[in-house]
Amino acid sequence: MLDRLRAIVGTQQVLTGEEATAYLTDWRKRFIGHAQAVVRPANVEEVAAVVRLCAQTRTPIVPQGGNTGLVGGATPDRAGQALVMSLTRLNHIRSIDVLNNTAIVEAGVVLQTLQERAREVGRLFPLSLAAQGSATIGGNLSTNAGGTQVLRYGNARDLCLGLEVVTPEGEIWNGLTGLRKNNTGYDLRDIFIGAEGTLGIITAACMKLYPLPSSSGTALIALHSVSQALRLLELSQRIAGPTLTGFELFNELSLLLVEKHFPTQKSPFEQRYPQYVLLELSNHEPEEQTRLLMERLLEAAFEEELVADAVLAQNTKQAQQLWALRENISEAQAAEGKNIKHDISVPISCISEFVSQTDALLQQQFPHVRMVTFGHLGDGNLHYNVSAALAETLQPPFDPSINQPSEAKIAQTAHEISSKTEEKLLLQQSAIYQLVHDQVHRFGGSISAEHGIGQLKREELPRYKSAVEMRLLQTIKNALDPQGIMNPGKML
Repeated sequence: MLDRLRAIVGTQQVLTGEEATAYLTDWRKRFIGHAQAVVRPANVEEVAAVVRLCAQTRTPIVPQGGNTGLVGGATPDRAGQALVMSLTRLNHIRSIDVLNNTAIVEAGVVLQTLQERAREVGRLFPLSLAAQGSATIGGNLSTNAGGTQVLRYGNARDLCLGLEVVTPEGEIWNGLTGLRKNNTGYDLRDIFIGAEGTLGIITAACMKLYPLPSSSGTALIALHSVSQALRLLELSQRIAGPTLTGFELFNELSLLLVEKHFPTQKSPFEQRYPQYVLLELSNHEPEEQTRLLMERLLEAAFEEELVADAVLAQNTKQAQQLWALRENISEAQAAEGKNIKHDISVPISCISEFVSQTDALLQQQFPHVRMVTFGHLGDGNLHYNVSAALAETLQPPFDPSINQPSEAKIAQTAHEISSKTEEKLLLQQSAIYQLVHDQVHRFGGSISAEHGIGQLKREELPRYKSAVEMRLLQTIKNALDPQGIMNPGKML
């Protein structure tokens, strides 16, 4: 098998042993698998040849992009029979059509690279997320990623016009159309987007571009409650209309973690507040008009007593500093310790009630957990994460009249207590998942908004989808991948 793979892609592009290690675990290091090898094809023809070999030998294939996923969707199981197919060498932007506002890009193109190339020709590729420096277009499409500008531009699915896909038989479907209207049969594109590599391998895509906005405005707003944030969202949509590009919510603990683990990043407010909204406008009007629009919005928000305080960025650097407070939340939480992530969505009108009720239930059943809640309020997507108690809150009450421990001893003791608390939290993971997901279901929401199902939520899916829906999903899987070799053990 390995010799035949080397004949297809070259000896240096078939990795085994220590060379393959980095490809066998997920970004959070929660899933660790084994594989026969990691293969790194350079083009769609090599991908197809490898898939044909795997189809002949019934070898499972795990497609992988930037490996920034959070649900174990690109990690092999522990059986060691699978082949990990890294698509990072398919990294060419094949063409950009400025007049048609489209770019044809290969699956391994890093998201930030496409953003920069589009900007060079006066265009915007609006998909934006914290991992954009390493996440790839193929991975974004495989999970239907959303990001911070969904409110205005939509998810990855909405930004894609066509695909090139290698089927489980090793055939190449060229559907790289730049058409916005094409009603000539079933929409094959939508079948593969969000399928997490379980139906075929996306090797290229035709993505939408937009005229580059000429001005933008960014404000960080402090609030007392999520319900105020929802009222602010309605006000912002009413005043700013389509210029409202981003509306990101995060709670006080999220900001505290960023300040702790990124010391150069600080809150611009003198006081602490329960909730914060990062609001962005983008416009094709002059900078002054965008600023006046933002000021009018904030003035109305203060008049309606929706906000406690606000800071308006005066230049691009200040805007980037405000965005860093939001974009570094995930990294800060990871640095703080292990946590339980929820990528959920509920109807926007229900978010405040969902958060207040679910917070109370978690505190009642799992005392001392801390909620790191942030997300894209404008589209109802929350990263509703549960962390163990902060280390500094766990320090034992040393009595200075009896002993005076050193700072090192205090830190060591706090670390030991924190580690035990994290272990206890992870032992409660299943119960916490069920509580949160039951609440999501009760509010008519989804247990996965943009991260996918992968391995992490595979067993949860049948709890919240009807038997009819599960049967339809399995029927599609069986029809397109009858041997079951495409990313087995994920989603279904």
